[in-house]
Amino acid sequence: MRRVDKVFCLTLPAYLLLALLLPGSAFTVVAQLVLIFLTAWIAFRLARIGTRKAIWGLRNRLLVTYLFIAVVPVSLILVLAGLGAYTLVSQLAVYLTASDLERRSVELSDIARNISEVDSAIRPAVVARTVAMHRTRFPGLTIDVAPAPGWKRASGVMVRRGAFYLWCHASKGAVDVNAQMPLSRAYLSAMVPGLNDVSLLEISDSKSNLNVISPDDGKLTYLKNSREPPANSLPAPSNRFDIDVHWFSMIPVWRWEIPNGRDYTLLHVHTRPSALLNTIFNTRMDQLGQFLPIALLVMTILFLMVETAALIIGASLARTITRAVHNIYEGTQRVIQGDFAHRIQVHGKDQLAELGTSFNKMTENLEQLLAVAKEKERLEAEVEIARQVQEQLYPKVTPALRTLQLTATCRPARMVSGDYYDYLCLPDGRLAIAVGDVAGKGISAALLMASIQAAMRMELRSIGFTGPVRVPTSQLVSDLNQQLHATTSPEKYATFFFALYNENDGELTYTNAGHLSPLLVRNGVAIPLESSGTVIGAFPFAKYEENRIQMQSGDLLVGYTDGITEPENEYGEEFGEARLIDLIAQNAEREDKDILEIVLDAVTQWTSAVEQPDDMTLLLARRIC
Repeated sequence: MRRVDKVFCLTLPAYLLLALLLPGSAFTVVAQLVLIFLTAWIAFRLARIGTRKAIWGLRNRLLVTYLFIAVVPVSLILVLAGLGAYTLVSQLAVYLTASDLERRSVELSDIARNISEVDSAIRPAVVARTVAMHRTRFPGLTIDVAPAPGWKRASGVMVRRGAFYLWCHASKGAVDVNAQMPLSRAYLSAMVPGLNDVSLLEISDSKSNLNVISPDDGKLTYLKNSREPPANSLPAPSNRFDIDVHWFSMIPVWRWEIPNGRDYTLLHVHTRPSALLNTIFNTRMDQLGQFLPIALLVMTILFLMVETAALIIGASLARTITRAVHNIYEGTQRVIQGDFAHRIQVHGKDQLAELGTSFNKMTENLEQLLAVAKEKERLEAEVEIARQVQEQLYPKVTPALRTLQLTATCRPARMVSGDYYDYLCLPDGRLAIAVGDVAGKGISAALLMASIQAAMRMELRSIGFTGPVRVPTSQLVSDLNQQLHATTSPEKYATFFFALYNENDGELTYTNAGHLSPLLVRNGVAIPLESSGTVIGAFPFAKYEENRIQMQSGDLLVGYTDGITEPENEYGEEFGEARLIDLIAQNAEREDKDILEIVLDAVTQWTSAVEQPDDMTLLLARRIC
């Protein structure tokens, strides 16, 4: 339960208790406001949750999408079209009525002006003849030749003694002519034949200085003209859409009590669209327009046919989309459960079909990758076993010698290494030291490294290194070369440095078979040892030589592989032997373990590579006395 829900559960009983004990108090009002706010918040949140759940499915989401992009716009268009048609019909009806009323006002103004211009001797006869002549168009017309104090020339609708009149005032010199005709509801409705009912409505407001005849404040007042019953009955609708149309328009009026004072009243028109059309179009047009309902019916049928076809096509397309998405969703659920052999059915040749095909191809690739991953996992397990076996091949215990201190390390580029280092104490007080580098990395290099170690130790026992007869180191390397060439493929070879140290006199005899020259550091100066042959395992009859040096107290022998000197930086520059010599010479007085860490860290920082490029092996032998 959320915090808002907890607050609501606490507020509701508190409000009920306050409403029972302290009705109408400020605390009750505050609790009520808080309760209303919390209720609205929870209702909004529940509505959001319900909406999300309702449109979670693609089919429901498509239905909602169709609702917003099709139903809502079409509904708005229909509503707008209806409002537009209603407004157009009402405006036309008001326009026809107001314009006809304006024309009659102009005619009446011309009559009054003409009478004001005739000779006073014949004016009564002219007035009588004029009233008789216009009795049909202006029923109830009266013309008065009498002073109208305060009035200037004016014409239009007049409110006088609680009634509406069509009125005009004309003057010439001292002659004032007033012509007026009562505007009955029947007369207004008959001005535009067929339009139906037209009336004038008075807006009353006793606070207005102009509208002094209205008895009510701020209400619609029906003067005696508008209280008359409708002169015409509204014709029956010609169809379902032939509705009643009511419209109002503000028109200016004069008030007799206030000379030259203008006010406004409402012109009300009640009609139907069919009555307006019959009024606008003549009989011949109506005869031609009898085919309009048939045309509208045909268009409606065609519209329904198109709409039905669109609905069927839309439903079919929606079903295609939802079926494809459902199949893919079901397929993903099967994949989540680990069933990579599941395939979905593909229909058609559209993009959805391509999507299904891509999904099937993806699951097929995943199945293959899973097999590859399992195989890789098996290989990694085997490599781990090989790494553990290789760790057992490296010397575990450093020989405790009286005059020589040994320190060595190997950092594989991969789980197993092709670099090799070894040392073995012989019974006659000598120490065998070996450093090698097999071409390549990984399992094959590690296997060849193990073969070299086994062959070297076997040679040490077979040719008498453990006996009293001294055999040259070059002979062991030569025999090892022939054995490797005979038992390995031609492309397999290794560099190899082999040395024998005599602890009694400090003499070091060695043979270098293509390996990087070890460094002898003496008095702060690093001197590379001589190389005396090519790699082992490549050529069966290669010749090797033996070299000797006399190690003095404090001398440091450094053996290393190309993983120390050949790594490149981002500019393609190798670390190089010169940097290694400088680094060893600068730190020769440090502890051997520190020297190892300094060199390896320097090479790692030089490359700045995520993956170590090659195996790195370093062996230090220091004469201590």
